[in-house]
Amino acid sequence: MLRITKLSDYAIVVLTDLALPPDPSAGTTFSIQAASDIARRTSIPQPTVSKVLKRLARTGVVLSERGKKGGYRLARLPREISLVDIIDAVEGQIAVTECTTDTTSCELEGNCAVEANWVRINDVVRRALAGVSLAEMARPMAPAFVSLTRLSARAAARGEACTDVSTAGAIENQEETTT
Repeated sequence: MLRITKLSDYAIVVLTDLALPPDPSAGTTFSIQAASDIARRTSIPQPTVSKVLKRLARTGVVLSERGKKGGYRLARLPREISLVDIIDAVEGQIAVTECTTDTTSCELEGNCAVEANWVRINDVVRRALAGVSLAEMARPMAPAFVSLTRLSARAAARGEACTDVSTAGAIENQEETTT
């Protein structure tokens, strides 16, 4: 089963919290937030929030400031931080199999009939995660990836539906027309 770790999931939740303006009515954005405040808002234990934020600070996803009014803030705009950036920061480079890592130790490397396909699959997963920004994750009701159904003339004649699955690009186009 392909699954991101709980720590990566928590990192996305923590960063989503940081991506939300603390006081939208005041027009303020991305102020410094204490780990304890983030923990309270997200219901993630504070030691875990601190662990995640330290990793994200080490990799430059967030900036940390020490002192009485210290805390963390995003290092870049939410639209400039992708899910692949976050997962790579927490777990290291995404690799669906051993042969897709930079430091492979697979004894079949170079002689495996499916190695090239695993590399291709890994690239697709990375591109999919790179295509989703923190800004999209922070939307309260992000548009769903939906299946759009249309009838083609030939399919209609047979009484069948022709289905097209929308992509993130279609959602971006939809957003551009509504803004």
